Amino acid sequence: MSDSVLRGYLAGVADPRAARMITALDRVIRRTQPDLQTAVKYKILTYGLKGDFRTFVCALDLTKKGVALRFLYGVMLSDPLHVLRGGSSVLMTWDIPLDAEIDEAAVSAYVAEAVAKYGDYKTNRPAVQEVAYAAAEKAGRRPRGTGRRP
Repeated sequence: MSDSVLRGYLAGVADPRAARMITALDRVIRRTQPDLQTAVKYKILTYGLKGDFRTFVCALDLTKKGVALRFLYGVMLSDPLHVLRGGSSVLMTWDIPLDAEIDEAAVSAYVAEAVAKYGDYKTNRPAVQEVAYAAAEKAGRRPRGTGRRP
């Protein structure tokens, strides 16, 4: 099923470099966590556990300059490489340029950590969001998608 979802998503990708990168990242993600299911949700290639795409583990999305590897609850990740940038209140994104070489071990480590923190996020979502909102307000920015103002 995942292969057909990937093929369907790639059918809409015009740039062959982006298609190769998405295919390579998909391979790393699925090798890291074979239990992840794949679907196109929110116009992005989304990876979820137990059919839970609302609380997806990670997702791949095209940008003008490359591929975005998104982690829904990325604020919970340790980010040892300091590659994640903020998105919505809890979402974090790793922007990977089209000409970059994929660090498979690093991608795998980030995906594995996100999978490991899935249950914690599901259980503690309101607390995680409050911490993220407070950090954004302290930094003088309004996290997108929160309706809150600094």
